[in-house]
Amino acid sequence: MPLAIYALTIGSFGIGITEFVIMGLLPEVGRDMGVTLSQAGYLVSGYALGVMIGAPLMIGVTGHMARKHVLLWLMVIFTIGNLACAMAPEYWSLLLARVVTSFAHGAFFGIGSVVATSLVPREKQASAIALMFTGLTLANVLGVPLGTWVGQLYGWRTTFALVTVVGVLAVMTIGLLLPRDSRHSTAPSFANELRVLRQRQVMLGLGMTVFGFGGLFVVFTYIAPVLTSLAGFPGQAVSPILLVFGVGLVLGNWAGGKAADQRLMPTLIGTIALLMLCLLGFGWAMQSQVMTIIAVGLLGVVSFATVPAMQMRVLEKASAAPNLAAALNIGAFNLGNAIGAWLGGLVIDYGNGLPGLHYAGALMALVGLLLAVYSAALDRRSSPLLAKE
Repeated sequence: MPLAIYALTIGSFGIGITEFVIMGLLPEVGRDMGVTLSQAGYLVSGYALGVMIGAPLMIGVTGHMARKHVLLWLMVIFTIGNLACAMAPEYWSLLLARVVTSFAHGAFFGIGSVVATSLVPREKQASAIALMFTGLTLANVLGVPLGTWVGQLYGWRTTFALVTVVGVLAVMTIGLLLPRDSRHSTAPSFANELRVLRQRQVMLGLGMTVFGFGGLFVVFTYIAPVLTSLAGFPGQAVSPILLVFGVGLVLGNWAGGKAADQRLMPTLIGTIALLMLCLLGFGWAMQSQVMTIIAVGLLGVVSFATVPAMQMRVLEKASAAPNLAAALNIGAFNLGNAIGAWLGGLVIDYGNGLPGLHYAGALMALVGLLLAVYSAALDRRSSPLLAKE
């Protein structure tokens, strides 16, 4: 793989830390800022909302610029946003800094995916996307636990200061390693790019992402109480078990990219189906602590095995507007996370409680699976001899 893709990996590593590390530091932030835990939680939801709004907005604003320049500016925004988080004097300025930082998220992963695929032959494009997203998985394995530990020991501001350093490193490596490119006069306007949303296959691809991947977060959002209350683990065992999940993310991301390079739609359908089955079997696995640990690792593998295929599918079907479509798909991942967490909360409050989460997650994944099967059927209808589909 070209070294330029590793520069994108550094950027995705920093973004992954920023997105998830706040969850482990909410009590410290709440105490320091004098707000309740639920108010501190808006720092999570505000970031997710910023990703969904910021992705199309940033694509529209930067549509006339060369992609390398856009990626550099996005990482500059990310770096300044994290520095503002570290220096925020009060809660509302911290929330605003989080939202500003999130604006770089969707567009960076979207445009970065397009750039990564342009640097390799077609048969390696899904693997290139997987390599870029490896930064996100490594953030969950290494960056988030380390950032949480540093924040608890030296203060949460120190964590954001360190992420700022990662942002500076990303700016430098992208500037040095990414080849120059240029926008041509024939590049579509943002208004024309929006027309991609009229395409049924693109909307189906976004739907697969929302429901297929979102089913994971019905369970994973509440994984700590699931492990302690249902599986009987002590609280101190949660972090090591989540490390197993993180290792699974890395393995699944790599394997999913390799498989998607060979057969895209079979990989997409198969990985969503495996995720649904893993969620269904999660309740049975919790009867044994050993099986629970294995099940958590498998959830990591199969959930992120879907990611390269989902991103590649949207890019493939939106070739006329790849920047916008890829960025919107990143927003779709975040929307799926939010819907999954909301659905899990409904099950806890009005359903069977924690024991019913895995059924609801499997049902959500089933919707994504049905969308994927329907999309593949449309492919066969339009081109019966479609290769590798």
